[in-house]
Amino acid sequence: MFSSSSTPWTHKRSVCALATLGAAALLAGCATSPAPKAAAPVHVKVFVATMFEIGKNTGDRAGEFQHWYERYWKDATPINVPGALGPVYCNNDGVCGAVLGMGKVNSSSSMQAILLNPAFNFSQAYYVISGVAGTPPQRGTIGEVSWATWLVDYDLGHRWAPEENKAGEPTFMPRKGYEDYRRFQLNPTLTGWAMKLSADTPLLDSDSARKYRTRYPDAAARRAPFVGTGTHVTGDTFFHGPGMSKQAQYIAKLYGADDYVITEMEATAITLVIKRSHGTDRVMSLRGAVNFDQGNPNETTLAHLDPAPGETAGGFAETVQNIELVGSRVVDHIVTNWGSWQNGAPKLP
Repeated sequence: MFSSSSTPWTHKRSVCALATLGAAALLAGCATSPAPKAAAPVHVKVFVATMFEIGKNTGDRAGEFQHWYERYWKDATPINVPGALGPVYCNNDGVCGAVLGMGKVNSSSSMQAILLNPAFNFSQAYYVISGVAGTPPQRGTIGEVSWATWLVDYDLGHRWAPEENKAGEPTFMPRKGYEDYRRFQLNPTLTGWAMKLSADTPLLDSDSARKYRTRYPDAAARRAPFVGTGTHVTGDTFFHGPGMSKQAQYIAKLYGADDYVITEMEATAITLVIKRSHGTDRVMSLRGAVNFDQGNPNETTLAHLDPAPGETAGGFAETVQNIELVGSRVVDHIVTNWGSWQNGAPKLP
């Protein structure tokens, strides 16, 4: 029999007690160590949404993003966002931007992922939806830059073939229930500021665009590039031809919007995503026309869609630069005068 003072079980209990105390002390030390501090979200003042880039972000042929990137984000670290097509770039002034992807689904899903990501604070952000587009020759020209007054969806409705209707009557009927999705009147004060700040921007032009304009008899088509306003029509199809152009104008008027001046593929979808999180008062749509939405009177729509070599409109490089030249005037003004803009667009003087 072992005595109680010398039993190995007593020694074992002592060792276990010491181990338990040591573990408790270790846990206590861990509990009092400060956790790594999460980075504060970027306070976004202006977000520039583009749809595609041709190659790299800098140093090669420019798409919709490159000139914005070279102006604001050449030294920025990309912020990867799960669910978005590409990274977001931000500078120290709160100007951020990204390539969202072409088409309604592609662009709006990227915008949703970015808006919901905790790396960003969009509570006071302004948005510039920026890209290239088409324009009807009756109201626009190659190289022009347009601020949207209205955004109208081309697709939400019923369509049928013209031969299945009475001659000359519309072949489109709005679908009931989509009233809140198919059109947006953008903030007139904000659009007014955009024009006030950018209407006199010197725009670039090209010899090829000048030559191409002469194919059209319309006075608007023959104009030099200018900054204007009007309704931007969003469609997932690259609609072409005088018939489709007339239908776009018909839809714009049917919805009580201004004249249709721009055809593009993303703005209503992106704006709907923004609306559900932050409203539309701070949304701007900025597009530059790189083609007409129809051929000239001497060519078929198919010939216009699939031009022969050397028969394209030209002016693409100049137009993507014009977009940034116009848009950056507004972006810079908002950021420079943030104290007057953070709570909403001030009244026009």
